[in-house]
Amino acid sequence: MSKELREIAKWEKELQRPKNRSYLAYLLLILCVVYIADEISTQIGTLMQSVVAQAVFAPVFGADVAVARMSAFSVLGMGASALAFLYKPLSDRYGRKPFLVINTIGMGLGMLLISVSANIPVYVLGAFVISFFIPNDMQQLYLFETVPPKHRATYYSIIKAAATLGMMLIPLLRDLLMGPDISRWRFVYLILAFVALAIAVCAACFVRETDPFMKKRLEYLRMSEAERAEAKREKGAEKTQGSVINALKFIFRHRQTRWLLIGGGFIMWGMVVTMYYETTMTYGYASQFLARGIGLAEAKADAIPFVTQALFLFPVGSAFFQLIQGFLSDKLGRKPTLILMSASVVLTFFLFYFGADRDWVPTVVGLLAGSAVGSYWAAYDICCIMTSESTPTNLRASVMNVRPMLSGAFGSAAFLAPLILINLFGDAHVGLISLLVAAPGMLIGLTLIALKVRETKHSNLEEIV
Repeated sequence: MSKELREIAKWEKELQRPKNRSYLAYLLLILCVVYIADEISTQIGTLMQSVVAQAVFAPVFGADVAVARMSAFSVLGMGASALAFLYKPLSDRYGRKPFLVINTIGMGLGMLLISVSANIPVYVLGAFVISFFIPNDMQQLYLFETVPPKHRATYYSIIKAAATLGMMLIPLLRDLLMGPDISRWRFVYLILAFVALAIAVCAACFVRETDPFMKKRLEYLRMSEAERAEAKREKGAEKTQGSVINALKFIFRHRQTRWLLIGGGFIMWGMVVTMYYETTMTYGYASQFLARGIGLAEAKADAIPFVTQALFLFPVGSAFFQLIQGFLSDKLGRKPTLILMSASVVLTFFLFYFGADRDWVPTVVGLLAGSAVGSYWAAYDICCIMTSESTPTNLRASVMNVRPMLSGAFGSAAFLAPLILINLFGDAHVGLISLLVAAPGMLIGLTLIALKVRETKHSNLEEIV
């Protein structure tokens, strides 16, 4: 039996396996747990930012620019994200499940490396590994291809909100394992690394491949060589196999995906609000101690209990906006909700920055920080959903992989401008710099999407060509 015939037999057998009535709920539970691992891996670097910078980078570069120098080294992580675009399209050929498991294992290993790092190179290696795996978001693709179309955004937002609440593990472990002693920061990473690895085992054992992938893959495998050659000559997107090149061709040939790419790139300027909020809090609460003549390193250590208290409420604010995004998006449409979420990013981040600088109650500051970050990810997710709802199944993973990299070219100001300015002016100005970068970019992106992109609400993912 040829390789293709064996693969056909494999997918036919898998597709014919019966699903019980509770399978969807069961799958959503597993995907939620996977999402928790993803959210923790994505956010732990920011939630622990000033602590790790003080422990690893300050002894080399000084306390006043430790975060700035750590951010400069994070450029290497951007290189890992760039490499990832060669990896994710493989799921359009080999299936979603293997990469769901591999991604989760990779994030766990990255945190494990950071937990044992005794110097900057090992820390950077761990951050590089995490940066390679977190952009792939296979659990997101699972959701898009599994849940009912008319409630797609609602299901997604519920799972994402629940996963965001799972981030409370980070401040909880900060409080229990570290407290004011920053030398114990490694234990936080270590415990969460083992959590991620355990979740990967659960995904490997209990998740099935998605039906849309299996159907499209079988359709391609059953084609004759002549039919495949004809499809290639006609450049039919509905019959093209996933790859980076085919994804690029599809994005730039279709007006909808092209403008989602460009507009989404400018909206990515808002990502800066997700990068430095813990440092903004730290300097805000440290200012009261600095005013008393206390040294910077000691003042930042004294601010840790306030920051940890604020971070307990951070996931609540973030989860709330990511939750309501789905309901609003399915009710009002993708584009109106995108406008609301983007406006919320700017407003809540301004209030957060002002409140941290004026020593507001930590719970309020934490809620506002979470609201700003949650609003941004809600806006970003709407762009992802609209792209997914504008792309055929056989190219979906490839397009979803390539899109952030291309959008990043338009959104590079979100990374480079703050990086340069913080290294010039020091860590203390990070909050104001973030606000001045995010606002104009999101305004440009919103305008482009509002004028150039059609609504995608209730699209049927199996009928897109």
